[in-house]
Order: sequence, then C-alpha cells, then structure tokens
Amino acid sequence: MKKHLFKLKYIVLGTFLSLASCVNDDLPGVGDLEDFTNPTPFYTVTDVTTSEFDCSDVELWAKYEFNFQAGSNLAVNGTHYDWSVTPSEGVTLINKDLPILKQSIDAELASVVALEKEIAKLEFKIPCEANQDKIDVLEAQIADLQVQLQLAKDEVSEESAQIVAGLETQIDELVDATLQDQELIFSFPEPGEYTVGLTVTDNLGKSAYTEKLITVNQAVPTIAVPEIGEPGFEDNSLFDGSGDGRDSWRAPSSSLWGSVFQINTKSEGILPEGTQAAKFPSDGTRSMYQEIEVTPGATYVLTYFSAFNLDSADGEMTVSVLVPTTGSYTESLLAENIIASRTDTGSGRVADVFKKHAITFEAGDNETVIIYGRNKNDEIRIDSFDIIVKQ
Repeated sequence: MKKHLFKLKYIVLGTFLSLASCVNDDLPGVGDLEDFTNPTPFYTVTDVTTSEFDCSDVELWAKYEFNFQAGSNLAVNGTHYDWSVTPSEGVTLINKDLPILKQSIDAELASVVALEKEIAKLEFKIPCEANQDKIDVLEAQIADLQVQLQLAKDEVSEESAQIVAGLETQIDELVDATLQDQELIFSFPEPGEYTVGLTVTDNLGKSAYTEKLITVNQAVPTIAVPEIGEPGFEDNSLFDGSGDGRDSWRAPSSSLWGSVFQINTKSEGILPEGTQAAKFPSDGTRSMYQEIEVTPGATYVLTYFSAFNLDSADGEMTVSVLVPTTGSYTESLLAENIIASRTDTGSGRVADVFKKHAITFEAGDNETVIIYGRNKNDEIRIDSFDIIVKQ
C-alpha cells in the first residue's frame, strides 16, 4: 500500500512540473499580466520670491523664484521627469541645493551674519531720516557695530573657516539645474502668468502629463511696523539714550489735551515691562498723547496693559486711536475723529493686577494717527504699548 502511495506522490509532482513548463514569459498573453497602469504625475510649488525696497518704497531689486518638486505614484519604478514652462523666455533654472548651502554658511557664521544684518538695517534708515540728531545716533550705532563685526570675524575659528570654505567649494561645483531634475527652482524674469508642465515617464516607457498656471505677483514692500516712542515708559529709552519715560507722550497743549501722566516706579518683575509705568491720578486731569506714522490702507493691532486701583466702582480708562487732525480732548470725543477706541472699567478687575488689551484699527488714508488715553474716577496705570501689522 505504501509503495502505491509513494508512486502517486511522484505522479502528482510530475504533473505540476509539466504544467509549469507551459508558462513562458516570452510569449504574448501568457504568464505575468502586462502592467497597463500609467504614472500619475503631480508637483508642489513654493513661492520663495525675495525683494528689497528703499525707505520710500521704491523697488531696488526683486528675484521672482519658485521652488518646484515633482512626484508620482510610480516614483519607485525608475520614474523620469521632464518640466516645461511657457513662456520660457528669460526663465532661468537654479539648483535646489544652492539656497541650502548658503543657509548653512550663514548658520556657521551666525554672529557675523547677525551683525551684518543689523548694520544693513540701520544703514537702510539713514537716507530717509530728516532728523539730524537721529542720523548722528544711527551713524554712531553703525560705527560701534562695525567694530563688533570685525571682532566677530577675527574670532571665527579655524574649524568654522574650513567648514565655510568646504561649503563654498560645493557651491562652486554645483551642477546646473536642468528640466529633468525632480526638484529645482524656476527664476521668472518678471511678474505674469506662466504655464508649468510636468511629464512623468516610468521605467516601462509609459508617461503622463500635468500642468498648472503659475501666477507670479509683483513684489510689494513689507508694511513697516510703526515706532512708538517710550512704549514701556522707561527712563533713557529714546533713540539717543535720553528721556524720562514721558517725553514721547506729551500733548501739543496741556490746556487742550490735559497734562501728561505721572510715572509710577516698581521693583523689577512687578510691572509687565521694566520698572516704570504711566500713572493716571483719579482726578482725570492727566493724559497720554503720541502721534505715530502708519501706512495708508494697512491694518494694525495696538496692545497695552492696564491696572486699576479700585478706589471707586466708576473707574474708567479710555485709549483711542484718532485722526491726525484732532485738535483737543473735546474733539477726541467726536465720532468723526475716532478711528478706534476702547474703554475699560474696574468691574471684575483685581486691584493692581495688570490686564492686556488690544485695539484693531485701519489706517485708511491717514499717514499718521494719534494714540490718546485718559481716565476717570480711579487711579489707573498703563504699561507696555506694542503695535503689529495685522496680516
């Protein structure tokens, strides 16, 4: 019986081998099925445009650069990429590794780069500054920073210098970007609309195409953040190292606007900022007034802190943003002169505890606005003004 079973086992095995021998991958329609799947191309794009404007918002230069990275569902199958751009005149290609290498150099020379940027920032301000005292201060600051810059350069270690030299060599030896790179940077000659296409071909020769309309927008200057003088009411915080914390906040006429506030001094760590805050006695005769430059059409968020003494349940503190033609405290109460305003009361407040507030306003057609504040019925302190451009 065992003998017959043994023979049957080999008969079955022989049958399977015979059937397997009939499968031939070289014959059409026999064996493995042909792969009819086409690649599915896609790409991502990131705007990395850079530009520079002078203090009068005149464009000095602009580089309209976009980073493109291709992809495909068949990227593991030896996929090939081929970019196209229309119109192509003036379009140049940049190796994707170039900005990475430049950033690596900046990181290695972080102290030197930081000082160079600070010097450039100050030099940028001088041509449009009309106040000679401010120009003198800026030039003195630049001279001091240039001394620090030379010291920073002298302190660059031999190891860092060798690393930087190696990175610069890599930049010199970078191969030119081509339209067959999976990732590259397109530098467009000017604003406009460009059609960027991508053809993906797999290792079986199958290909597919996709395209997008890329809009290159005109470079625009960054909206400047307004400067608030003595925002934390600290001594010696003016541009030239002077000031008693109130000099930037004095109204043109105390009889029309109210006398400037007093200064309240506390130990470090008690106030939101520094050791001094603006103090408004409960008689309501004190005020704060400062005209600041803004960019027409921009939207801003003004923030500050207040603390109530809570000697009266009717205490109020009003901070307003006024049109620059407002001429007195009485006029500051008129709706047509108020761009934005906020009134806080002592209700629900804890005595001597500072709370942060925000006022959002639009500059409209104004090139300057007035920050004005006045209190009622309670002693109130104000500290740490700040302003940002709302994006």
